[in-house]
Amino acid sequence: MHRKRQAIRDHSAEANLFARRATIAFIIVTAMLGIVLNNLYSLQVTQHDDYQTRSNGNRIKVLPVAPNRGLIYDRNGVLLAENRPVFSLEVIPEKVDDIDETLARISTLMDITDDEIKRFQKNLKGTRRFKPIVLRTELSEEEVAIFSASKHKFTGVQIEARLARHYPYAETLTHVLGYVARINKRDLQKIVEAGQEDNYAATYDIGKLGIEKYHEEILHGEVGYQQVEVNNQGRIIRVLNVEPPTPGKDIVLNLDLTLQQEVQRILEGTRGAVVISEVKTGGVLALYSNPGYDPNLFVHGISSKNYSALLNSPNRPLINRATQGQYSPASTIKPHLALLGLEDGVVNEDYSIKDNGRYRLPNVDHVWRDWKRWGHGEVDIAKAIEVSCDTYYYDLAYNLGIDKISEAMRNFGFGDYTGIDLYEESDANMPSRGWKRARFNQPWYIGDTIPVGIGQSFWTATPIQLTHSINTLVNRGERYIPQIIRGYRNLDGTDDLIPLKTSRPIQINDEKNLDIVLNAMHDVVHGEEGTARFAFADTPYESAGKTGTAQLFTVGQDEKYNADEVDERLRDNALYVGFAPFDNPEISITVVLENAGGGSSNAAPIARKLMDFYFRDRRFETASIDSELDE
Repeated sequence: MHRKRQAIRDHSAEANLFARRATIAFIIVTAMLGIVLNNLYSLQVTQHDDYQTRSNGNRIKVLPVAPNRGLIYDRNGVLLAENRPVFSLEVIPEKVDDIDETLARISTLMDITDDEIKRFQKNLKGTRRFKPIVLRTELSEEEVAIFSASKHKFTGVQIEARLARHYPYAETLTHVLGYVARINKRDLQKIVEAGQEDNYAATYDIGKLGIEKYHEEILHGEVGYQQVEVNNQGRIIRVLNVEPPTPGKDIVLNLDLTLQQEVQRILEGTRGAVVISEVKTGGVLALYSNPGYDPNLFVHGISSKNYSALLNSPNRPLINRATQGQYSPASTIKPHLALLGLEDGVVNEDYSIKDNGRYRLPNVDHVWRDWKRWGHGEVDIAKAIEVSCDTYYYDLAYNLGIDKISEAMRNFGFGDYTGIDLYEESDANMPSRGWKRARFNQPWYIGDTIPVGIGQSFWTATPIQLTHSINTLVNRGERYIPQIIRGYRNLDGTDDLIPLKTSRPIQINDEKNLDIVLNAMHDVVHGEEGTARFAFADTPYESAGKTGTAQLFTVGQDEKYNADEVDERLRDNALYVGFAPFDNPEISITVVLENAGGGSSNAAPIARKLMDFYFRDRRFETASIDSELDE
């Protein structure tokens, strides 16, 4: 058997192979080490600032801080809208794995209503996932303690203490102040469009109605920031730096709370509105719409049950009747038409007509009746205002024509916004030929003009428009825009008043014409036949005014209106406009009562009570307070 020959090993070749392999390995290791060193240099030197920022981003957070909302005071320094501390339970969606399961576990600790869950789910769809969403508000101290003990079980759920709006006088001021409520998707869109998203980064609420909405930019303030250090669980360890927010400005209103409360007391059980203003400034001393509602219900999210009750109420409490209610102005506009007739030369001081209670156009069968069935006899322009003679104004309207009436009354502010600092305002309607053509595609007939002469037909006005127009008369054509805001409150308690706002004045050609009208309005209250003489009998002050009774449906030619046989909602509206004192006017007043009957018997007595309160009771109280302070 032959043995296999074994090759002789070449040690030199093996040494050369090993050397080559070692060299290649060394080159590879050196290259890899070079790459590592290069990366280390890049990380530690070249990209140091970038990674330092990222590192700080994990350790340091910049959190927005919401500014405190400005407070609202009345003209005497009474706080009308304040901020109160409240605790709320909030959820950050991106930190919660299972929202439904988390809500179910929270429900075992505290009661969560179906409305709260529905509202949370709705807000969840319209809010970015990294922003906290409120689940419950106004937690009690017991609920705060219970949740705090179990907080470690709820990642992404937290209790936040913040200031929330509160309205101590509730429905007394609701239509003036409005309210704040949660920022919804539509609000957020407007904020983004206005470029204010950063300023609202930590803000939950925004003004929805009234002064709160109109002066939102002033009341909100400027957002602040705090730089905090957090641990790996996201909890704040310490605050590194703070840039405090700028709180919203405190504002002062022209409103007088005591007067507003008196209006509320007197209007209890009625539907209507009252506006009281300073004649020479346009400042609104009282603006009340009845019925109202509690604005605090909306601050933390109103329940669907409560909202449905307000929305479906036949009394329409959500409507601000003082600025949105559209009523036929009735005879309250007769002084304005009288001035137009005198200024235009259609009538003069001596022009009179024979009133037998009926007015008829030539070759027309329709008869327009006076409120006094047998008429007023011989009537001139002054007496027509004093006794509120409809027949005189039918004739005046016929002679003036709708074109002159519409143009002149628009100068008084009818059919237009007054400019009051509330978004909730209607421009109502001042009819014209063009309006009727656009609205009904019909021509204007002369028969349409006749009832316009007594503030009926298509003519509607808001109480604030009536106030603005009566102030314009008293101020002899000067037009001061109604204003609720008076100024801003400084830290030392002093007020910075804002300038008065005016609009283009009305040109009065002959001051004597205006004197005739104003003196006739004085006779409405103090004359022997004045329609408001009984309501204002024996007042310690002299005033002037005009009553009005607005008919809500057409009575047949041979029929007689009987309130007892008419549905309550179809009965006449009662109106009154007036001012006092007569020689040096301080205030004007507008009263509109829905379905209350005659203006002289219902609206005028309310105006009397409020003027009494302003000139006697209120002034006595103020004098007593001043006396005590002096002592």
